[in-house]
Amino acid sequence: MITNLGEHVIGGNIIGGSYDRTPIAIPRIVLNIIEHRWPFTLKRRQFPVRVCYQMTINKIQGQSLDIVGVYLPKPVFSHGQLYVAVSRVRSTDGLHILIDNDSEVPQSYTRNIVYHETFADVHTAPTSHTGK
Repeated sequence: MITNLGEHVIGGNIIGGSYDRTPIAIPRIVLNIIEHRWPFTLKRRQFPVRVCYQMTINKIQGQSLDIVGVYLPKPVFSHGQLYVAVSRVRSTDGLHILIDNDSEVPQSYTRNIVYHETFADVHTAPTSHTGK
């Protein structure tokens, strides 16, 4: 998580893992691009970061993305939100979930909150197959 944007350094804190909330500093670095067809070396100074975007579960409805990371610091709080979060990705290879349920040990599961009362009055009509 970025906490400070400077001209030469980006300051932030690590989110999750064994280094959770550890402050970090990312300096600008010089990248040398050597192209054999050019008679010179191109030097470029930039931050070694890649842009990413964040959306809430409600905001992401209707989106289709190649890569989705879901950060769950606690279980989702209403019916169907976990399904919405994980169904936005086009392929399972692009889905990454970090579950951090306020415990010392990383979790491999979370609760999918379903209100069974919602389905109490739902009756399915019997289906008939006539074979035609």
